[in-house]
Amino acid sequence: MGSHRSHRGRRVAALAGVLAVWLVAAPAVADPVTDFLSVQRTAVDRAECGPGSDQESGIQGQVPLADRRSGRSQEPHSCNLGLVGQLQGQGAGIVSAAYGNCVYVGSNIPTRLDRPGPGVQVVDVSDPARPRHTGTLIEPPMQAGTWESLKVDPGRGLLAGTGVGLLTGIGGFSIYDVSQDCTRPRLLNPGTGTQLSLPLPITTHEGGFSPDGRTYWAAGTAGGQLSAVDVSNPAEPRVVWTGLTGVSNHGFGITPDGNRMYISTLAGITVLDISAVQRRDLFPVVPHVGRRLWSDGQLTQHTIPVTVDGAPVIFTVDEGGSGGVKVIDSSDDANLRLINTIKLEVNLPQNMDVWAQDNGGNGAFGYDAHYCSVDRPVDPTALACGWIQSGIRVFDVRDLHDIKEIAYFVPPGQPDKAGRLENSTHATLGSIVGLPLIGSIAVARAALEGDINGADAVGPGTRPIGIDMSSDWCMSPPEFRGDQLWVTCMDNGFLALQFRNGVYPLT
Repeated sequence: MGSHRSHRGRRVAALAGVLAVWLVAAPAVADPVTDFLSVQRTAVDRAECGPGSDQESGIQGQVPLADRRSGRSQEPHSCNLGLVGQLQGQGAGIVSAAYGNCVYVGSNIPTRLDRPGPGVQVVDVSDPARPRHTGTLIEPPMQAGTWESLKVDPGRGLLAGTGVGLLTGIGGFSIYDVSQDCTRPRLLNPGTGTQLSLPLPITTHEGGFSPDGRTYWAAGTAGGQLSAVDVSNPAEPRVVWTGLTGVSNHGFGITPDGNRMYISTLAGITVLDISAVQRRDLFPVVPHVGRRLWSDGQLTQHTIPVTVDGAPVIFTVDEGGSGGVKVIDSSDDANLRLINTIKLEVNLPQNMDVWAQDNGGNGAFGYDAHYCSVDRPVDPTALACGWIQSGIRVFDVRDLHDIKEIAYFVPPGQPDKAGRLENSTHATLGSIVGLPLIGSIAVARAALEGDINGADAVGPGTRPIGIDMSSDWCMSPPEFRGDQLWVTCMDNGFLALQFRNGVYPLT
């Protein structure tokens, strides 16, 4: 036993050593508003769960290791948010989209040699209690795996996505009209972008529309390439600007006027002036006008610009390192000011040993935020997030300085369907590596700074290869639909969730 514990301690110490130079000056407690090296050490208030709830048994956001090993995690946990209807199908890719009464389930990369990828599934949710599969988009980009690129422009009724494949794709882009009948998307660009022989000059991992729907922005992540695709005429998409935003990029958010983009970096955001592209200048220039970097969270995912009491604010999500969701005053893009950070208890430094043990055999992602949405862009009252293994979490954001959780739904783990959920990125590509590598920096930092005993980060469920599928990965943005949320989680597929006990709408 002593030798085993010694080996575990050496492994954690080696990982912590990578961070020692970076963090040597970091104080144990610091001002999260001004200090790059500081860490948010408080969680939002827990939800007050009403009748009909089946509350999580551990700390906030946790699916305890004991529940995973006993099989209890194969039943859902809920608080003021219940399941109305479900269409599991073959699972879901990373990010899905919704328009009208339809949901478009993101596609996984092809994982079978005997047939093409599963494509994008079209789901009719006219009756949320009985969601119905009505078709599949099988154009090459849709079968390559859409990753985080599948998005809708509600104003023009357009659905678009790119063929990403494994992490970063090249050239594939398909755009559809869903305005007439959302259950039957109509391909608008059968040539350029859709045909393998007619690629667009883009790299892609993530993408999304400008607010007016005339531009689809494709972010390639690796190498930091960003491209603006003019879709004013969707039948003939064309690239009107391409540039590099840094070493790497990820998701983004765009202000309502289309002139500012907040694009993610490895740990922070860069502010771009994209007004020249929005105006369609002949030779557009896209300058960097600001940035905000941090060490509390990594792999920043995307940003949601909103207006609160007439002032611009952004919600920015970190998908790694337990960084949670940053709430930032963006009144001055050259001097972005952190207002607050939304974290669950399981994301706090003193709980990183629990974080690591629970997630030690279920893939690269653990208890981290990934994609969020607000109920409205002006004076939002609620923020809903896919918090990966912590399920769907909903917060009251009416007071940005005093944010509270109001509801959650943690879908059941699906270990009995391992190997059978072809469209679940978690069950296929995500099943290779067992360790939660995306959160390892936060775990190592907590050990280095004395918040946890590093040896306690390794538990009986820890394994480097293969996963137990004891908890689902919820990574898609929940869509507010009246008093419901529509969302996909990778192993459980599409879920229609109903708010209960009067927690939403908020007044």
